[in-house]
Amino acid sequence: MELDGMDDLRRTHFSGAITPSMHGSEVVIAGNINRIRDIGKVNFIELRDRDGYVQITTLAGKTSQEVMDKVKQLGNEFVVMVKGKVNANPKAPRGVELLPLALKILNSAKYPLPLDPTGAVPADLDTRLNARVLDLRRPRPHAIFRIQDTLLRSIRSFLSSKGFIEIDTPKLIISATEGGTQLFPVKYFEKTCYLRQSAQLYKEQLSSSFDRVFEIGPVFRAEEHDTTRHLNELTQIDIEAAFMNYEDVMKILEELVCECLKEIMRNCAEELSVLGRKIEAPSAPFRRIAYTELLDELKSDGVAIEWGQDLELHHLKAIGGKLPEFFFIKDWPTKLKPFYIRPRSIDPLVSESFDLQHAWLELASGGTRIHEEDLLIRRLKEQGLNPAQFRDHLQAFEVGMPPHSGWAVGLARILMVISGTDNIRECVLYPRDRVRLTP
Repeated sequence: MELDGMDDLRRTHFSGAITPSMHGSEVVIAGNINRIRDIGKVNFIELRDRDGYVQITTLAGKTSQEVMDKVKQLGNEFVVMVKGKVNANPKAPRGVELLPLALKILNSAKYPLPLDPTGAVPADLDTRLNARVLDLRRPRPHAIFRIQDTLLRSIRSFLSSKGFIEIDTPKLIISATEGGTQLFPVKYFEKTCYLRQSAQLYKEQLSSSFDRVFEIGPVFRAEEHDTTRHLNELTQIDIEAAFMNYEDVMKILEELVCECLKEIMRNCAEELSVLGRKIEAPSAPFRRIAYTELLDELKSDGVAIEWGQDLELHHLKAIGGKLPEFFFIKDWPTKLKPFYIRPRSIDPLVSESFDLQHAWLELASGGTRIHEEDLLIRRLKEQGLNPAQFRDHLQAFEVGMPPHSGWAVGLARILMVISGTDNIRECVLYPRDRVRLTP
């Protein structure tokens, strides 16, 4: 089949902008063929673009023979550009259709397709991820990432309104950020460096220069998890703020969650409908429950856990059944938190730290940071880390480091909550886990 070029034809509208009020107007649309229904003298062609769908209707005897000949060549997922007249028709989807004046076939598709992009035929997750580009044309995945776009824009807008400056810090590092060995090594000329575990050390340093900073970027964890909530590459939203403690940044986090969900409710009604989701924006403040208090609640429910032990998934699911919404777990044992988290002065065994939860799912972690060099060095040693490997970071504490606090939120986990998805891989365009490096 000989393909057409666009020539001088250019798109004038996306499908979502074509309404019955435009009856009689001439427009140009472009996209993929979603499905074709041939009922004799009439063809109904469903064209899909980023906004959704619009019906193109051909009528024998009224549509030009040139267009009718092109229609006979069409198949699902063919890429087309159509010039036509808008026709208000209450029987058509959304009450409007396009009567084509010209049709260009810009590209074809090979058959059989690896999955059904209409969503009518189910496909398992591996099949979908292996054909991710086509999968993302399906209504549900498409809706999730339209919501992600709104979420990211609202996060940036909110943090900017609070005086935060967006930063971009290195993704290659010389030593562990969080401690431990969960690092991906990278050959860097004659040296070995690592993909970063977080932006933590850089954002701390930069808070002393810019006061309030945030970054949205990738982090990498070489952990051999194989769960529905863990990945090895993820996008993280990080903030750091000078002259704030952990209570201050908890307030910023709960405000951000409330405002972003309101923004999604305002702007993503169609996407939420596709997902079958009806969400409500929570109200601040969220409940704050101390680690010790949480252990008492678990004990009263017959779930025993020793103080200082980390919470396992079954512990979180037990408490999540009683607290189905957003809440903070705060004042964690110091030994469970990274070296940069500040121990409480009145009880050093407890730290000024918190996790944000939605039911059983952890969304964020944060706390007050240590700003005194001597205490930071001591905490490094307590966690079995060599201060010499953090020499560059410690230099920032020799030139006047203000008190500071911050948090990090996993973007995909927020999307899990909003979309009602139970597998984090659904909320990442191209997920990377223990076994998946393609596509």
